[in-house]
Amino acid sequence: MERMIRISAKTVEEAITNACLEFGITSDQLDYEVIEKGSAGFLGIGMKQAVIEAKKKSEKPAEPVKEVKATPVKKEAPVKKEVPVKKEDPVKQEVPVEEVKFVKRETELAAVEEATKTAVIEFLDSTLKAMNMEVTLTSTVDAEGAFEVDMAGNNMGILIGKRGQTLDSLQYLANRVANKHQEGYVRVKLDTENYRSRRQATLENLAKNIAYKVKRGRKPVYLEPMNPYERRIIHAALQNDKYVTTHSEGDEPYRKVVVTLKK
Repeated sequence: MERMIRISAKTVEEAITNACLEFGITSDQLDYEVIEKGSAGFLGIGMKQAVIEAKKKSEKPAEPVKEVKATPVKKEAPVKKEVPVKKEDPVKQEVPVEEVKFVKRETELAAVEEATKTAVIEFLDSTLKAMNMEVTLTSTVDAEGAFEVDMAGNNMGILIGKRGQTLDSLQYLANRVANKHQEGYVRVKLDTENYRSRRQATLENLAKNIAYKVKRGRKPVYLEPMNPYERRIIHAALQNDKYVTTHSEGDEPYRKVVVTLKK
């Protein structure tokens, strides 16, 4: 009998993703029941979490692919004219759109002015005090030219939130503050307890596991919705794989990565 677990998260989608990570599987291999739907709060405070009960589906052997023999008829000649249609094949887009935009944005970063740094730190300090949190802020400009702020204190898990969504929300607001104070694009990065690198390692491991399942099952796998930062990690982790390719589908905030076999 498969082990049943209960997962709590900000949304049902997050709970499903966390259950997949717990079992080391993808969503198409998960059986779950929604016990309670979640409701959002401000920066993760005052929210009501979603709850699901989940277990792994019984593994089914992949069905053999049936061979289809083509009949050698002269009428097949026009089929060759369809070859140019492959110009629209998404496989040719080796670098996902999100990564192209990301690289372009990184090369256009403006130098961070002192007034901008001060505005960001003051915003973070006042926001964290409103959350009744005592946090030490340490800032620097990294090698890429982004303004990086590390936050240290007690109970930082509250600030991170489920799958980093509270931290991402605060980072989004900090970027809005920074880019109102000077010309050119400024990027702000927030981190605490080395969460960003830990999360990246988790997603890279998930990407490799999914790539293996796609190769074995020869069917595409759809991941749960992720933010652009996490989608880029999945794309980058598999961009040099000889057998699979990735692209994104859907609209924000439900946009998700799809892993498929290369043609």
